[in-house]
Amino acid sequence: MKKIVIHRKVLGVDESANLQDLKVAYRNLMKVWHPDKFQDSEESKLAAEEKCKRIIESYHFLVSIAPETREQSLPEYNVTINEAGIEDYEYKLEVLKMTFQDGNVYEYFGVPKNIYVKLVNADSPGRFARRHIFNSYVYRSTSKLVATA
Repeated sequence: MKKIVIHRKVLGVDESANLQDLKVAYRNLMKVWHPDKFQDSEESKLAAEEKCKRIIESYHFLVSIAPETREQSLPEYNVTINEAGIEDYEYKLEVLKMTFQDGNVYEYFGVPKNIYVKLVNADSPGRFARRHIFNSYVYRSTSKLVATA
């Protein structure tokens, strides 16, 4: 959840922000921090470029976890979690990254360590995840991010 809070702070939005709010915040910040506005010194231009990179990263991240985005990809997500087995998973700083046998990869945010330990020790990780993870935590697809990069 820390990652989500950090990205919201960068854009200056709260958890109730919808896609339109994110777009408005992004555009307003880009108007202020666009590197072309900082031609007076190379140092200020580089600082503005870094700030723009953080703004863009935060915008894309928050759009990927927005309820509207998740709702749009819900049919594909349901097929993956119900029909494809879990191929691999890794856990770091309350982020659980799951790779499925159909090639989709999802990140789940705010997963407590004890839930991850129970997943590892479960007789059936897929069944445990369906009951306790898949619809309980904020998630985003990262397989589309990798494919476009």
